[in-house]
Amino acid sequence: MKTTEVIGILGGMGPAATADFYTKLVASTHVLKDQDHPQVVIWADPAVPDRTEALLDGGEDPTPWMLHGIRILAEAGATMVAIPCNTAHAFIPALEDQAPLPIIHMIGEVARELAEATDPLTRIGLLATTGTCRTGLYQEWMDKRGIEVLLPDTGDQETVMMAIRAVKAGQAGPHTQELFANVARRLVRSGAQAIVAGCTEIPLALDADSVPVPLVDPVQVLARAVLSRAGIRDEALPALEGAGA
Repeated sequence: MKTTEVIGILGGMGPAATADFYTKLVASTHVLKDQDHPQVVIWADPAVPDRTEALLDGGEDPTPWMLHGIRILAEAGATMVAIPCNTAHAFIPALEDQAPLPIIHMIGEVARELAEATDPLTRIGLLATTGTCRTGLYQEWMDKRGIEVLLPDTGDQETVMMAIRAVKAGQAGPHTQELFANVARRLVRSGAQAIVAGCTEIPLALDADSVPVPLVDPVQVLARAVLSRAGIRDEALPALEGAGA
C-alpha cells in the first residue's frame, strides 16, 4: 500500500544504530516491489553532542543540533520524525514546541506495546545508558502502564556503559555480547520478566537467545510505529523476542 507520508529519520546518534533502524524499517515493510516502500529521508549527524554527557556532566546541549536536523528533514519533505536513540528522548520535551514535525516517541511506544501484549508484563529489566536510567525516561512511561523497571546496580551499570562504548567503537563481538548478557541475567534473577534493550547500540551486540526471557528491541518497536502512522501494515517480529515469546 503506497502512502503519502514521508518518514524522517533523525540519526547519527550513533551511525550504526541509524543504519540498524533503517534496515529494520525496510525488513518490516512487506511489499512486492521497490516502489511500494515508503519514502524515507535520513539526516545522520554524528557531531550531535553526547546525550549522556549533557544530562549528567554538564556537557553541551544537543537540542539545537537535533532541532536543526528536524528542520532539514522537514525541508526535505518528511512528514514525521523517528529518532533511533533512546537517550535523545530526554530532550524531546524541549524540541516539541519548536519542531515543525511530529516526533514518534519510541519509549512511549515500547510502554504501550508491552502493556497491550497478550500477556502484559508487570516488571522489566532495563539495559540503557546511565543518562537514560538516571533521568527516568523508561520509568516514567512504564509507570503510566503499571510496569515496574529494574535497573542494574552501580557495578553492572558501569559494565553496560563499557559495552555500549565498545559497540560504538565497532567491537560488537562475543565478549561485548557476554557483558550485556551477564547483566541481563542478573536482572532476570531479580525478577525481570523481559529485558528492554534501552540503548540502540545494545541490539547490535546482544542476541535474544543469550537472555532467558524475552528481549525487547525498541528500534523494532519504533519501526512498527512509524509504519503504522504511515498506514503501512507491518508484519515484522513482535516486540518480545527470544525465550518465552
